[in-house]
Amino acid sequence: MREDALLYNMGNRRVVVFRKEHFNAAHRLNNPRWSLAENKKIFGLCNNEHYHGHNYELIVQVTGEIDPDTGYLIDMKILSDLIKDEVLNKFDHKNLNLDVAAFENLNPTAENIAIVIYDLLRNKLKASLELKIRLYETERNFVEYPA
Repeated sequence: MREDALLYNMGNRRVVVFRKEHFNAAHRLNNPRWSLAENKKIFGLCNNEHYHGHNYELIVQVTGEIDPDTGYLIDMKILSDLIKDEVLNKFDHKNLNLDVAAFENLNPTAENIAIVIYDLLRNKLKASLELKIRLYETERNFVEYPA
């Protein structure tokens, strides 16, 4: 070891890593308990009976302490593969209302999509890691969960 090398104590240092992904999906905002007129009034164009689509931007945020053996909070390749397996393969180029079981009885609003994504990923990560989902439905509209 070089004499001038500094040794760092990396214990108890929390960091945040982010993984950004993209998927395209169609959906229709609709409450089946309401009349057509009420759905149109509340959801407007998003209630189109033939659905409409978005180019979603997904940011997965993981917070925790660095592993002293690897220097990673989480291996980004593992995180990328997890997002691909649990989210992108299920949501990308799908009709969320028709193709994704989670939305069979759940209105696929951006808020609900973010919560479903969180639930899909949460149990696949170490309990010591904190997870936050940021989902952009449009350039100007996005949600975060948990708040």
